[in-house]
Amino acid sequence: MNVLFDNLALYGSGFLTTIELFVISAIGSLIWGTLLAGMRVSPVPILRAFGAGYVNTIRNTPLTLVFFFFAFAYPRLDIVRLDFFTLACLALTVYTAAFVCECVRSGINTVPVGQAEASRALGFGFTQTISQIVLPQAIRAVVPPLTNVQIALLKNTTIAAGFSVVEAGGIYQNLSERGYDVFVGLLWVAVGFLILVTPLTILQRRLEKRWSVSR
Repeated sequence: MNVLFDNLALYGSGFLTTIELFVISAIGSLIWGTLLAGMRVSPVPILRAFGAGYVNTIRNTPLTLVFFFFAFAYPRLDIVRLDFFTLACLALTVYTAAFVCECVRSGINTVPVGQAEASRALGFGFTQTISQIVLPQAIRAVVPPLTNVQIALLKNTTIAAGFSVVEAGGIYQNLSERGYDVFVGLLWVAVGFLILVTPLTILQRRLEKRWSVSR
């Protein structure tokens, strides 16, 4: 317990950064992933090709390489100067969005084709059909896999510690420098992540129960 109590400020700041990384990246990946899913089922060939190419490329690229790109290659492009925290959020968003896209796309495929055809018969365009008819039903069908993707995102935030972002994954380095037992320190990090993951699991179960009843 001494490791935890003697370093409460370190644990607090580390997990606060982790939560910030997670929340920003989760929102970004949900938005971008949903847009990608729309592209993948779009009637426009260029959008379908872009969506498929993006997903296939990112899903087969290790997250560490995505971080390397944003940490070392992006600054050389000299577009907009960003701090490491923002670059970490971008890396996590870009990577996670590919998995969100496939989850949403699988949900879209579960919606009966007749509903889209009926909406088009009523004069709805593609964007209206997707946003008002298909997506609300698709999201309900993919709550468990989407939650799993977000849980994986939460754990992936630890990679940011290797790129100068001081978050929970980098606590052990500070403990080692201070002469504390790193193994015990990592156990408390694991407990912290368990506490963070639990609300996501509870939310998933409640949404599943509520939406299964409404269906």
